[in-house]
Amino acid sequence: MEFSCDRKTLANSIGIVQKAVSYKTTMPILKGIYLELKDDRLKLIATDLELGIEHEIEVDTRKEGNTVVDARLFSEIIRKLPDAEIDLTLKSDNQLNIKCQNSEFNIICHDPNEFPALPVVEEDYIYKIPQDLLKNMINQVIFATSQDVTRPVLTGALLEIENDILNMVALDGYRLALSRGKVESVLDNKVIIPAKTLSEISRIINEDDENMDIILTKRHALFKINNTKLITRLLEGEFINYKQIIPSEYKTKIRVRTRDLLNSIERASLVAREGKNNLVKLKILDGKIYISSNSELGEVKEEVFIELMGNELEIAFNSKYIVDALKVIEDEEIYIEFTSNLSPGIIKSTTSDNYTHLILPVRLS
Repeated sequence: MEFSCDRKTLANSIGIVQKAVSYKTTMPILKGIYLELKDDRLKLIATDLELGIEHEIEVDTRKEGNTVVDARLFSEIIRKLPDAEIDLTLKSDNQLNIKCQNSEFNIICHDPNEFPALPVVEEDYIYKIPQDLLKNMINQVIFATSQDVTRPVLTGALLEIENDILNMVALDGYRLALSRGKVESVLDNKVIIPAKTLSEISRIINEDDENMDIILTKRHALFKINNTKLITRLLEGEFINYKQIIPSEYKTKIRVRTRDLLNSIERASLVAREGKNNLVKLKILDGKIYISSNSELGEVKEEVFIELMGNELEIAFNSKYIVDALKVIEDEEIYIEFTSNLSPGIIKSTTSDNYTHLILPVRLS
């Protein structure tokens, strides 16, 4: 194997696939990146057996071949080389020679035959989704996935396609996040994507309306983004019926400026997070929402103007859950609906049904 390429291009490619490298594995081969050179195309692959990422770039090929290089060392070498053309040659003693201007490295490689092949995903039906839409949907729900590995289904997000509507849902037992988007499809589907996969997809895809492809099977999902393929194993199990959780009625409803509420709760949380449960109290009364929190270090009080529809209410929440939801909302104003101080608060858009955030309250003593 012998080729040359631009340093920045190679470094970017390594950065994309490196996200799937398994550094804690007992299998040394999984700590590497598989390189395959064919027809002036360099294919880079990494996998942890749950997630696999493949990326291709054009290079100047002099001799085709394949090998596996240590991901961390290879990445650091390429990242620290000068911004110039790099020459790479796999020598007969299974060492990869890397030359760039006045620098030269020789690194020991692994047998490429030991590297596990990525699953073959049959592309029977392709969903085409704008990259910016999927990125926004992921950002609106990813924070609500559970960290509790004893409930593996909740460590991912539900991807549900029904009647040309794409729903993405995550919940962790204390909150629920739902994001909606339109997608043209004649085939309904429902799968659970691991949170780690969604996080990596969000980093890779662009903030433009160019379409990307999604292929879903019973066991795997394949995401094709320009020159990158990302294959993930799906989470098995039945996702909670989230539609039954979201209340359809309310007794108190407020309209409030998103940024004003976010800023006030973030300030209140400076004191609240020093307490045991990160508690902020909300008192809805006479066209204002009074926000307060206290701990051993002190107390804080905030006031935000609102439009009130329905009953006055006093309720408490974990401030982190409210902040997480408000940070990903782009609307200038939102609705928040309440039934009682023991029922969840529901955050909705004032202009569409593109998202819904449900947050369970904390019982006031």
